[in-house]
Amino acid sequence: MAPAKRDANGSGRRQPLWDSDKDLQAEDLDLSSSDEEIDEEAQHEEEIADAVLDYVQAARRQKKNRRRAPKRITAAAPGDEDEDSDGIEADSESGGSDKEGELEDFDSEGEEEEEPSLVSDDDEEEEEVELENENSATGSEEEDVNSDPASDSSEDERPNRNTIGDVPLAWYKDEEHVGYDVEGTALRKKGRRDALERLLARSDSAKEYRTIYDEYNDEEIVLSREEMRTIQRIRAGKFAHIEVNPFEPENDWFTRDPEIMPLSGAPEPKRRFIPSKWEEKRVVKLVRAMRKGWIKRTEPEEAPTSYLMWEDDGKIADKTANGLTYIPAPKLKLPGHEESYNPPKEYLPSEEEKNTAILEAEHDGEKPPFQPNAYEALRKVPAYDNFIRERFERCLDLYLCPRARIKRLNVDDPKSLVPRLPKPKDLQPFPTLLSLRFFGHRGPVRSLCTDTTGQWLLSGSADGSVKLWEVQTARCVNTWEIGEVVTCVAWCPNRELSLAAVVAGNRVLLLPLGCGNDEQEAATEETLKTALEAAAAAVADADGGNGANATVTVPSPAGTWKQAEDTRNLPGAVEIPHNFPVKHVSWHNRGDYFSSVAPTGNTRAVLVHQLSRGVSQNPFRKNRGRVVRAIFHPTKPFFFVATQQAIRVYNLAKQSLAKKLIGGSGVITSMDLHPSGDHLIVGAEDKRVCWYDLDLSTKPYRALRYHTHAVRAATFHTRYPLFASSSDDASVHVFHGMVYADLMTNPLIVPVKILRGHTRNNAAGVNDVVFHPTQPWIFTGGADSTICLFVNP
Repeated sequence: MAPAKRDANGSGRRQPLWDSDKDLQAEDLDLSSSDEEIDEEAQHEEEIADAVLDYVQAARRQKKNRRRAPKRITAAAPGDEDEDSDGIEADSESGGSDKEGELEDFDSEGEEEEEPSLVSDDDEEEEEVELENENSATGSEEEDVNSDPASDSSEDERPNRNTIGDVPLAWYKDEEHVGYDVEGTALRKKGRRDALERLLARSDSAKEYRTIYDEYNDEEIVLSREEMRTIQRIRAGKFAHIEVNPFEPENDWFTRDPEIMPLSGAPEPKRRFIPSKWEEKRVVKLVRAMRKGWIKRTEPEEAPTSYLMWEDDGKIADKTANGLTYIPAPKLKLPGHEESYNPPKEYLPSEEEKNTAILEAEHDGEKPPFQPNAYEALRKVPAYDNFIRERFERCLDLYLCPRARIKRLNVDDPKSLVPRLPKPKDLQPFPTLLSLRFFGHRGPVRSLCTDTTGQWLLSGSADGSVKLWEVQTARCVNTWEIGEVVTCVAWCPNRELSLAAVVAGNRVLLLPLGCGNDEQEAATEETLKTALEAAAAAVADADGGNGANATVTVPSPAGTWKQAEDTRNLPGAVEIPHNFPVKHVSWHNRGDYFSSVAPTGNTRAVLVHQLSRGVSQNPFRKNRGRVVRAIFHPTKPFFFVATQQAIRVYNLAKQSLAKKLIGGSGVITSMDLHPSGDHLIVGAEDKRVCWYDLDLSTKPYRALRYHTHAVRAATFHTRYPLFASSSDDASVHVFHGMVYADLMTNPLIVPVKILRGHTRNNAAGVNDVVFHPTQPWIFTGGADSTICLFVNP
């Protein structure tokens, strides 16, 4: 066995038996020590090393003086075959070389040269004796442990004393035991030695460098030399066992000769060696048919001696010279009995019938029909007068008139042509049940609107009144008597205000509703007051000769903001007079701008009003057609103006026409924009509801004709994929209209429900329809002076 090394500075501190930079040390294998604990122990050892070193050297000198003469001691018992004990004795005799040629030292690069030591030879011999005694004792213990021939290591198959399983050891941190054995006895904590005790033990015994601490079982384990060698080889990137040869010659177990093997190893049946009678009969039958000429051999077709060099897959007859598909001319009608030279008498018309046919043909602008005549003989038939003319016209038709090939579809199942739509129950929620009915108006309800929260409902009627309803209870909270027919009401979308725009006759009224909190009421009063002051200042500037403002602001009396004259019925209201009857008003999403439409106003049919400044403007010098609706885009500076036959989209930022949408054949009556701003629905008097995709085309993407009378209102839901239309047939049609974010996917439009809750009155049905802002509910106002609320179940 190689003696332990000492420090180069001559101190008595013992170094490990292998190089710490290249080989494994026992401290690296401590099961319980983390990296931080190892660093703290190393620092602690360095601090006390100098203080303890002198004490260790003095103790060794005293121990040396007590012994007379050092002797070589072999601790192995007679007949002991332990590998470790034999290895140690052999090492001391052979000077550190193994009998089998293995490396004695644990250094992977070979046995190192001894460094010069400042300790006497007596001390070295004493240390060798101690190491031999310790290793021999360890060898006897390992022999007992390795008595099992199936065990490769003393520790790999060692059973755990502790039986707590996967329970974290941190749970036993404050306990006096670390677990329980198989018998249920508590395993008391032995306590690990401190750093000073381990340092002294390393100086006195070499096995300390091979000792690791098992925190799970609270015991120290001494690694054998074979285990140290195995660990050293694994760290060096070698095989764990030295007897493994990674470069053994390859043994080719395959012959590489192809062998044909049958699918089945069963013996051949007897029937395979006997000729088949059925095959014999079949062959006889074929030979007989060939002899009698019933079966003829197909001779190969001879290749043509001449062919078309520029033939295009044999389709030269289907294409013309310019590459277009050839379409044959329609054939003439074959002559019938009436064109015979001597037709039957029932085919001969009378003179009166001949004159009538000629007059009808002249009236319709067509050529006279053929008049059959009867001749006694074929030689008496004269030449046809229009023969050359008809042949010439025939040639012109073949040359000039375009023709198209019509392919007939062979449809086995007509239902396959109908598009597959989802079931309405899969598209819920949508309104289906009549929940509440609002009574109180004495005339037809013309217009409806809700606030942004959905708590209040505002309605305008032909009886000249405006009513405020509570949605949950159908209770009328307030009534304003306007004195004229109310054609439209619109709630301001600004949540900070409790304000609505009411259209009655030639006036637009800004009516404070008084249903908000104190802050909303104060903000509404302040906003109207500011608007009146700004309007008065604008009028004063216009009277002073400010030409710039006079060209933009509508002159008096139209567009002049003032306090309402009827302060008793309309307290705090602001009146905006117009020169022509106003029919519709709509707000911008921000609640500052709103537009009014007077269809008979000619150049002043559309006015745009600003609430914060109290100003009214005329954006158009000339309107092309009679304007019926005008709405704002929810997010972009676009303004939609609908005339009776078309919808024009204006860019307010560029002050130019952006797009013109082509309407249907009927007069447009209503219009609404999708919350995304990319889709538009239009209702018309031709009973149709047209869906426009603004990014796709200027023509309707889909025209829905489900009503039997003129459509009066069409609207989108702000949150749910729903839209609805009302008509004079006293019905409301609810549709599922899903708009996808993918531009390549078309909108899904499915009719889901028909709502009926009103009766017709004077050829009018449902005048207006509006959705609840947060729920899939719908309000309808009919000509029967009632309001209905439909909800989902």
